[in-house]
Formats: sequence, structure tokens, C-alpha cells
Amino acid sequence: MKIMIKMTASEIRQEFLDFFKSKAHEIVPSAPIVVKNDPTLMFTNAGMNQFKDYFLGNKKSPYPRVADTQKCLRVSGKHNDLEEVGVDTYHHTMFEMLGNWSFGDYFKKEAIAWSWELLTEVYKIDKERLYVTIFEGDSREGLPKDQEAYDEWKKFISEDRILPGNKKDNFWEMGDTGPCGPCTEIHVDCRDEHERNSVDGRTLVNADHPQVIEIWNNVFIQFNRKKDGSLEQLPAKHVDTGMGFERLVRVLQGKTSNYDTDVFSGTIAATEKITGKKYDASIGDDKQAIAFRVIADHIRAISFTDGQLPSNTGAGYVIRRILRRAVRYYYSYLDYKQPLLHQLVPEIALQFKYVFPELYQQAEFVNRVVREEEESFLRTLDKGLKRIEDLVGDNKAASTVNISGRDVFELYDTYGFPVDLTRLIATENNLVIDEAGFEAEMKKQK
Repeated sequence: MKIMIKMTASEIRQEFLDFFKSKAHEIVPSAPIVVKNDPTLMFTNAGMNQFKDYFLGNKKSPYPRVADTQKCLRVSGKHNDLEEVGVDTYHHTMFEMLGNWSFGDYFKKEAIAWSWELLTEVYKIDKERLYVTIFEGDSREGLPKDQEAYDEWKKFISEDRILPGNKKDNFWEMGDTGPCGPCTEIHVDCRDEHERNSVDGRTLVNADHPQVIEIWNNVFIQFNRKKDGSLEQLPAKHVDTGMGFERLVRVLQGKTSNYDTDVFSGTIAATEKITGKKYDASIGDDKQAIAFRVIADHIRAISFTDGQLPSNTGAGYVIRRILRRAVRYYYSYLDYKQPLLHQLVPEIALQFKYVFPELYQQAEFVNRVVREEEESFLRTLDKGLKRIEDLVGDNKAASTVNISGRDVFELYDTYGFPVDLTRLIATENNLVIDEAGFEAEMKKQK
């Protein structure tokens, strides 16, 4: 895909912040990834998390308009893409969410106009590659089509590129109760000219096409969901937007993979130098290529956890799972048998020094913690891999496809294998694990 301008990831991020600063937004720092004061969240998984009390009316924002880039982690609960990370080229554990917010100030008119201005006039994205969706309405809820958003979009884009979206895709809710409202998504068609001429891009929006992707979501919070399920109009209307930074960079740099951008290329180059292996992006499903992507993604997630130590419970266990998944990949597919991840911490810290300075300040501590965790797992990894190879062989010999819960528990308890790591290896061998049996063994131990 041809782009009019060539910008680095740092320039793209700064352009976003500068643009909204010019629109009278206060630029605020990212909230920590590990959430300490909200029992409903383990990790920050969306840009709006730190502003939740403003939307709920529990607190008043000191600024009517804010913008930021937020560190997010999606590896647990409702949002969990861990097993896709590295296997494809666009899922991530840790990612940045660029966002702008209005707390009872501007609404649909300004949000839509500024989205279009930034994407087409500042970033110079080809207007013919853009599509938008608006909420089509829901008769069961008594909700009409979002005509206001439709009318605002008509000012900028032809009506055949304004597509209706159902409640699942175009109506956002914080939870079972609380503030909610319709949203409008902006999608970009990154396919080459031949493909675009062959298949109409509008038919691929929200159809999981890897090159026709959602880039920005503007949520218009105008209702309150009551305990009885009914909706009431809010006295103040808010705007909550989120744009995936890694996807934006990929679009602007004309890449077909997030990992081919300079968000990840420095980490991949450092891994090549350490291991003596080469990353070949053209072989998407090659285990060596997957290993490079897993490492590049996972080291960011591990590094940005705000001092959270790996452990066997809670947030610490999630971090341990991510780290051990990365260790298994470099051990098995890059043939690297000593601690690797900690060597990449300085690269990440330097890359984000002026964006998330807390990592740069803690780099030595993070380096030490990561190395100790790698060394601990490497001591048992070889024996654990041999054990699971025996289990795979036994299952194949017996023509069974199920690894028992007791065996899964043994790998967890004796060899330190997180369940999703065992599940991953089982899947690679066309086997499944007995999830319920494992949970029963865990309860016995407790």
C-alpha cells in the first residue's frame, strides 16, 4: 500500500498528541498496566480505564478534554489473544492505545471531523481506502439508528462507505450497568490495487480480513444502563476514542505485518544478533519466524509491568506465563539455551525512554528480575519438554488425543509449565488437554 509520507513510529505517536494538543486537549501520562485500585480489573486493557470514575460520575475531571497513549495488556479474562500472538502478525499482548476524550464537552460533530482531519490531512491516508461504520439501531432495545453520526460522516465520505453495524460491533458498554452508547469505527483497506479491484472493500469490513482492519473507534457515551436493563439519557455526553498504535504505524509505513514496522524491528534485529538466527517474515507460519515475533511482543509486555514480580498467583502469574511462553520459543525454535529476554530489556527501555520513562528508570531492576525468572525456568524446561514429548508419544501410540488432567498438573507443578504452554504444545501435536481434570487436580492441591 502506497503512503504519501514516511514517518517513524515515534513521529506518528507525537503527531497524534500534537494534533489533539492543538485542539485544546490536555496531554496526560499513561496509567500503569498493573491495576492496583480496581477489583474489577487485573490489568489496564483499554485507554478509558483510568477515566472510568469520570464516566460514572464519581469524580469530576480536572480537564474537559484529554489525550494520551495508554499501555494496555490483554491476556486474561474477556480479552485474551495470547495463543494467537506471534502465530499471526497483528495480535499483541501489550499494545499502545492512542485516545482522545471529552468529558461533557464536545461530541459527535467534533470527534468525527477531527478523526477525518488527522487521518487524511495530517497522516495523508488515501480517502479511497477508508470505510466507516455507524450503529444501525436495535429494535429490541428501542434504539434508533445513529443518524447524527451518519449525517456528520456524510460531510466527509461518500454514503456507500458509511456502513451499518450491529449492537455487537457498534454499541459499547462498560459493563452490565453504567455508561454506554453507540460507536463509529474507521476501517482502512490495505490490500494492493489488484485485490481492491477484484473484491469490494466494503464487503470485507468487520469480516476478519487481515488487510482490511479497524484502525480507530469513537465511542459516544450518551446513555446509562440501569440495573433493570433499561437505558436512560445521561445529563452529560462524553467521547471515548481508541486507536491501536501498532496498526496505525503499520498502515502509515505501508507494511502488511505489525512486526515489519520500527515498533518491533529493533528488537527483532537485537534477537538476530544474540542468537545468530535470521528472521524471515515471508515464511509466516515457520516456527523460527513465529519465535521472533513471540519474543518481540512478549518482552514488551514483561518489561512494562510496573515492577510486578512474576509469581504463582494473580497478575504475577500472568507475567510468568508470558515470560515462560517466550522462553520455550527461543529454546525450542532458535536453539538458544541460555537467558535471552533480559538482554533485550535495554533495547526496549531506550526505545520508549521519552514515552514511558518509568521503564528506563527501572531497567536494571527489570533486567535482573527477568534474568532470574529465565534461569529458574530453564533449569526445568529441558526435563519438562522431554516429559511432554513422552506424553505425546504415548497418546499417539494409544491413538488417543487427550492429555490427562493429572499429566497437565504434573507439568505445571513439577516442571513449571503454565497450562497454556502445555495446551500450545498439545495443539502443535493435534492433541487436547483435559482442562476440567487439571482444575480438579488444582483443587486437590489447594
